[in-house]
Amino acid sequence: QLQASGGGLVQAGGSLRLSCVASGRTFMTYTMGWFRQAPGKEREFVAARNWDGGVPVYADSVKGRFTISRDNIKNTVYLQVNNLKPEDTAVYYCAASQWALARSANDYTYWGQGTLVTVSS
Repeated sequence: QLQASGGGLVQAGGSLRLSCVASGRTFMTYTMGWFRQAPGKEREFVAARNWDGGVPVYADSVKGRFTISRDNIKNTVYLQVNNLKPEDTAVYYCAASQWALARSANDYTYWGQGTLVTVSS
């Protein structure tokens, strides 16, 4: 029901735009979030935005570099990732939660399959 795409191999300092398309149901009233999981590490919160498009929240490690946005008509959420660093290398997952601005993975019910972002130094 959530399909993430847009990952790839980029050099440090580069940019990507990740997309997550929802199908099968509407997530218009859900908080949409992005998480990432690097090899050998736990899944960590990246960003989240409420259904009403209010002020999003970000992990401290990505503030000022990543931007989450959503298009409720297209049932799509985006993550613009700029000034990428090697430590941003991870599989990025989109997810949907009924909890406002949820930061915990446990609060997310629906998950996409992930898209791999690899940043070379």
